[in-house]
Amino acid sequence: MRLEARKYLYDIQDAAGLVAQFAVGKTLNDYRADPMLRFAVERAFSIIGEALVQLARLDAVLAAQITDSRNIIAFRNILIHAYAHIDDRIVWEIVEYRLPVLIHDVAELMKLPDEAP
Repeated sequence: MRLEARKYLYDIQDAAGLVAQFAVGKTLNDYRADPMLRFAVERAFSIIGEALVQLARLDAVLAAQITDSRNIIAFRNILIHAYAHIDDRIVWEIVEYRLPVLIHDVAELMKLPDEAP
């Protein structure tokens, strides 16, 4: 794997890990009641989506190995461009059900060897 691709995967892994940490012990009601938590989760998902956009430009085959990569990018676009229409229930469902899949996929990809210089 190219070094640049690994950097984008690291950014995804780091931001996804932060969302997982932020969500520990939290519920949808906690999420709705805490603007700082909402802001932090949405910001991390924006970073995840942007890193995936850049990864797809660099290595589309690698990016496609991430489950729902196109939906992740679309979600990033909603967070950035249609932020006034974000549904907290959808965000929280992503945290609960999609985030673990993303974390797993990226961890597996990070195991790939680097390309020789």
